[in-house]
Amino acid sequence: MVTHYTTELARFCAELQGAALPATLRERVRYLLLDHLAVTIGGSSLPSSQAAYRFLATLPGSHPANGVTIFGRPERAEASWAALVNGTAAHGLEMDDVENRSSLHPGVAVFPAALALSEQLNSSLDDFYASIVAGYEVTLRVGAALNPAAAYERGFHPTAICGTLGATACCARLLGLTAEQTEEALGIAGSMASGSLAYLHNGAWTKRLNPGWSSHAGISAARLAAAGFTGPNAILEGRYGFLHAYSPDSDARQLTPDNTFAIMEVALKPYACCRYMHGPIDCLLDIRRNHEFTAEQITRVDCGVLTGGWGLVADPIEQKRAASNIVEAQFSMPYAASVALLTGQAGQTVFSERYLHNSAVRALMQRVDCYASPELDAYYPQEWRASARVELHDGRKLSATIRYPLGDPHNPLSWEQLEARFHELVAPIIPNQRQRQRIIDNVRNLHTPAHILD
Repeated sequence: MVTHYTTELARFCAELQGAALPATLRERVRYLLLDHLAVTIGGSSLPSSQAAYRFLATLPGSHPANGVTIFGRPERAEASWAALVNGTAAHGLEMDDVENRSSLHPGVAVFPAALALSEQLNSSLDDFYASIVAGYEVTLRVGAALNPAAAYERGFHPTAICGTLGATACCARLLGLTAEQTEEALGIAGSMASGSLAYLHNGAWTKRLNPGWSSHAGISAARLAAAGFTGPNAILEGRYGFLHAYSPDSDARQLTPDNTFAIMEVALKPYACCRYMHGPIDCLLDIRRNHEFTAEQITRVDCGVLTGGWGLVADPIEQKRAASNIVEAQFSMPYAASVALLTGQAGQTVFSERYLHNSAVRALMQRVDCYASPELDAYYPQEWRASARVELHDGRKLSATIRYPLGDPHNPLSWEQLEARFHELVAPIIPNQRQRQRIIDNVRNLHTPAHILD
């Protein structure tokens, strides 16, 4: 029996009704929205974001009078271009949400498209909720089916390529496309999905651009389908489809919607670096809290890294010990381990030029190594377990393990922690605390997605 996976997923998205979603799911959307706004506004001041805004200023007609919000900026832009720059800014801090099984960041592709298009359309709150759930569902199910480790091996960025399809599904739902039109839109998006891991070679900003482009493409693909443009069907499972093109080891069965919602399995990132580094950071912070020692006493640090992320954060180790810019630091386990042990922090403050060139950090990085462990990998990708060891001159060998990194749905940030994180990330852009609190209150009591910043 032939299973039409793309057709089923398109039908699921088109028929999804926001009013019928349970309260817990709607609250989850608001929770993730607040997180997304924190990283978008907080990331708006980064040099990579500033370059994106300058690019936008060169496009004739990109700033119409009826344009939509660019978060952290006074000007407005046409929806698809606003989605591009907002998505680029949101990924810059490396603190946007993530999901274990798909090993990607869904919100940074889905929310910029949804916020921009829903503001332009003045969409209802129910349609906004449905669009976010649809976008996350497609992004995460395609990511799981892709087999992220296999996609990494081929040099593709799963957030980018899967996020393009998720953003398209989200926008198709906002535009009220039928199931057939939604499948057309996904087919069109299949020709737009792109994203390379080549940024790992020199810390380039293209990683940050990738999800912004996905959001931009999602709006474009859905609009094309709405205008009657046709795309190939079976774009996911077909002979020349997405799974075949981007992975040598995919599993299309992961595409089938079931009685659960993938958005409920999304984690938040408390640390400003690759999620594969968070578990070892938690372990090292635990060791630091529970034992007395100085950096000079450390002879060796060993971090247990999941094989799925080995090439991202641990290999080649000499290159990771020599991280020379912020993007490289965000993907360097030696750097993260060193700043965590030296400062007790792993947030935006320590992933900065100040610490990157600190002599104590650079010295400790040379004593950090990484190891793979069958015991950790046995639970991957459902659980991202981690371990770490610190050896001292006096012979002590300190160790810690963790099952669920901080921010995982099984070890979540509370609303109060999320609000504190929002204030921390957004304060440099919006210094007025009352204004920041008003945004938080608008999200927690969401009435319309078009007026979150009012």
